[in-house]
Amino acid sequence: MKTYSAKPGEVESKWVLIDAEGLVVGRLASLIAMRLRGKHKPHYTPHVDCGDHVVVVNADKVVFTGRKLKQKKFFWHTGYPGGIKERTMDKILGGKHPERVLMKAVERMMPKDSPLARAQMTKLRVYAGPDHPHAAQSPEPLDVAALNAKNSKAA
Repeated sequence: MKTYSAKPGEVESKWVLIDAEGLVVGRLASLIAMRLRGKHKPHYTPHVDCGDHVVVVNADKVVFTGRKLKQKKFFWHTGYPGGIKERTMDKILGGKHPERVLMKAVERMMPKDSPLARAQMTKLRVYAGPDHPHAAQSPEPLDVAALNAKNSKAA
């Protein structure tokens, strides 16, 4: 018996719609990364893009467990001496681009420095509000909160 290896021409990718309102960021990002890579499919092949297109709406309404909203800090450096900057999750979610929180969480769960991972990340579309322009693709909704009780946090 031979091991099946999917070929790029044989792969069918579906469109999935996820409503992120009230969902825990880490668990949601883990599920999205799995869908983008195609690990939920029986014909998953590591070197082929087997994943689905994922559309996430209401990304500004994601929640964190514990006190991560106030305590979790992200650092970056401007390149100048003394140019270390920091920002908390609270500031990022309340800022101009709250969808970047979820995008960065998913990006950090993908393989590092890989052209395949970059190609798979292009299949992710994240929107802060409830509207999205992908109705023509008719994405099927995925109820992440029903998969596990820990996926959502009661507000």
